[in-house]
Amino acid sequence: MTRKFDGDRLLVATHNQGKLAEITEILAPHGVSVVGAAQMDLPEPEETENTFVGNARIKAHAAATATGLPALADDSGITIDALGGAPGVYTADWAETPNGRDFIRAMTRANDELTAVNAADPRLAQFRCTLVIAWPDGHDEVFEGVMPGQLVWPIRGAHGFGYDPMFQPDGYDITCAQMDPAEKNQISHRGRALKQFVAGCFG
Repeated sequence: MTRKFDGDRLLVATHNQGKLAEITEILAPHGVSVVGAAQMDLPEPEETENTFVGNARIKAHAAATATGLPALADDSGITIDALGGAPGVYTADWAETPNGRDFIRAMTRANDELTAVNAADPRLAQFRCTLVIAWPDGHDEVFEGVMPGQLVWPIRGAHGFGYDPMFQPDGYDITCAQMDPAEKNQISHRGRALKQFVAGCFG
């Protein structure tokens, strides 16, 4: 039985303002005030696990322990079938440069590696999001969302972020970066995980 959320404040363990805004909007009808990690001066814990759920648990439990508030954290990324599920938990690492994250570089690497292994079309991939809500007593609940699709090249579209310009969701002939952001949020991996979270903890 999923533990219900019965408080009035939820800490979202992220320093990403876009992610914080999306979660705040989704929880608005439930009368929950949402606070972000930056507002609480929380450091970002080191993500030492090799699974999405492991890293989300690290972030959620660290934030709940530090603040005494229930804390929601996510870990997300892209898995590419022809690359054995890479980059997976290392999705953001592929974009790291000495000057910050460069997702053009990350997408180029993905396409180069697919070309190197002669990956056939469609080049199947999935955006994955694992959400963990942790309570200060150590209990947690896990929710997962997956958006299946395929990778296209050259990249298309100016919306979104990360690998969106090369990811075409199943059932669409445009990439995530060509979609209206509100439409993308309805079908996104994070949107799907958040719907499960709301149904499980607020339903």
